[in-house]
Amino acid sequence: MLAQKLHLLRHNVLSFVSSRTGSDLTRRQYDVIVVGGGHAGTEAAAAAARLGAETLLITQKIMTIGALSCNPSLGGVGKGQLVREVDALDGLCGRAGDSAGVHFSILNRSKGPAVWGPRAQLDRERYRQFIQSELLSTPRLTVLEGSVDELLVSQPNPEEPGHHRVTGIRLVDGSHPILSSSVVLTTGTFLSGSLFMGQTTSPGGRMGDAQSCAGLSYTLKETLGLRVGRLRTGTPPRIVKESVDLSLAQLQAPDKQPTPFSFLNTHTRCKPEEQLPCYLTHTTPGVERVVRESVHLNCHIQQDAKGPRYCPSIESRVLRFPGRRHQVWLEPEGLTSDLLYPQGLSMTMPPELQLRLLREIPALHRAEIRTPGYGVQYDFVCPTQLTPSLQVKSTQGLFLAGQINGTTGYEEAAAQGLWAGVNAGRTALSLPPMALSRTQSYIGVLIDDLVGRGVTEPYRMFTSRAEFRTYLRPDNADLRLTPRGFEEVGCVTLRRYKKAVSVRDGLQEALMALQSVALSSTRWREKLGNISLSENKSTTLNGLDLLQYKDVSFEMLASAFPECLSQYFEYSQRLKIEAVYRPHCEKQSREMERIRSEESLSLPSDMDYLSLPVSLSQEVREILDRVRPNTLGAATRLPGMTPAGIIHLLNYSNGNFHLGCGVPLGGSG
Repeated sequence: MLAQKLHLLRHNVLSFVSSRTGSDLTRRQYDVIVVGGGHAGTEAAAAAARLGAETLLITQKIMTIGALSCNPSLGGVGKGQLVREVDALDGLCGRAGDSAGVHFSILNRSKGPAVWGPRAQLDRERYRQFIQSELLSTPRLTVLEGSVDELLVSQPNPEEPGHHRVTGIRLVDGSHPILSSSVVLTTGTFLSGSLFMGQTTSPGGRMGDAQSCAGLSYTLKETLGLRVGRLRTGTPPRIVKESVDLSLAQLQAPDKQPTPFSFLNTHTRCKPEEQLPCYLTHTTPGVERVVRESVHLNCHIQQDAKGPRYCPSIESRVLRFPGRRHQVWLEPEGLTSDLLYPQGLSMTMPPELQLRLLREIPALHRAEIRTPGYGVQYDFVCPTQLTPSLQVKSTQGLFLAGQINGTTGYEEAAAQGLWAGVNAGRTALSLPPMALSRTQSYIGVLIDDLVGRGVTEPYRMFTSRAEFRTYLRPDNADLRLTPRGFEEVGCVTLRRYKKAVSVRDGLQEALMALQSVALSSTRWREKLGNISLSENKSTTLNGLDLLQYKDVSFEMLASAFPECLSQYFEYSQRLKIEAVYRPHCEKQSREMERIRSEESLSLPSDMDYLSLPVSLSQEVREILDRVRPNTLGAATRLPGMTPAGIIHLLNYSNGNFHLGCGVPLGGSG
């Protein structure tokens, strides 16, 4: 009861603080202004404030801060890695997921731990409440309810690259301008957003919210001259749970023991026995028939804007893959919610046809719709116009994060938001921006892909995008990122840093203890019983070597040598994973070092590639001129770049420019 009252008090205070108008603000200037209260915006605002910057978060509706606009879930294959890395840098979404999760599972468990995907179904209300509570308790963070009409732009600082400098924002209500050193735009689907349902179109970025401001789009396109594209997405109808015959669907139970996202948590808020199941069903030929008969009534599906390839609408799936049986997951929306979310049935046809389509699925033959599905089209800024710090190359102090950069998904948005907030805060505090290497994190892979290659469709993270995924594992994100996040970046609290250092030191001691136990194969078989060691293997093996074997666990070794290993039981799973992947990581270390070396060679932002006095084809020159990579490493990954072109560029750069400071987490981007 006390916890509920405390939460209610915090919620009311947040609403009071945040619902002030621009004319009521006690200050007119901030270090950082963040526009948008979604996953990218909340992470950006919290990160900038943790860094020490006075931060203002502006959102259209205070009640939607932290809202799960689409699916009530977090994590997955590739996405779970991002959540763990955001948490390692002291972000919010991992702890929010642990607080709001109602169904936890590790995807890809049949494969190696490097590609396991931590995932959770979420309680929408719990997630929103956690994020709002965290923002309220963050020092130096003010939240304002309002809509931004335009960016304030002035002449650039001549000592830094760029054609413009952002100096603040102006609200729609016409109040006095609010000044800042940095601005982070996290507009999601609201940038010139349009909603589609059947043949009906209306302005907006999310059903039930105010439409986006044309002034902001105008500033980006006309004032700043940024290249802007158009993307689309959609959401399925929400189904009344009591109207579904779950006996006709396949029950999918959660993991018996939930695995927390956050390295700070040893357990989740939802107890194992309180978790809710999901259900699996499939489409039928009747679903395909409804889709085909309604195409002429569905203007969204006929648009040219690119939609998400890996989370397409049911209309797109049916038209692209006729005659197939498609999965539909029926997912809970919360512990007390009476709704189900039909994952895989995003649709934009008229509401009456949506109901008809649902009832073609046996488990949904009596389904009732609470809210129909709809589509969204929105503007995005081509991300090759950004630096690895997520700052717009042409505009000093302007940072972009989330769907405005052409990505899809909460996790991708949160990762960008955190890093944009970090660099917006550092810029405002006169600190150099930071760049994350793709050799060091999935966040680095995400940002490098965006700014180096751009997007032609909504970008989604997969483990296959990371060359060094055996090193970039979900289990070691704290060791990879937390110490540097505290020591170099400044976005990690002392509490988390101390915990990460303690874990790092404990693991190192455990590894040394394992290596100190060395026996012959014969002696190991005598100690551990029936394990599959080669009879011919005469060499001595230490405990770490033995832990690489599939049928050997740390618990087995600790029971055989309790005096030196039993104190490390808390690290048993991490030690097993470390032992399995250590040989792979050692083999990859040389390639990782090569990429870091290439990333340390900075390319001038004003280099004239079209007239460069080196032997480059016209096609390569045009690619370099269009994308303008920040480093040689980024240039090597551009589609269309040739090995010969890279060699000529390397030779020219070595002869004319010195090495920059693009070492991971260690200098300007």
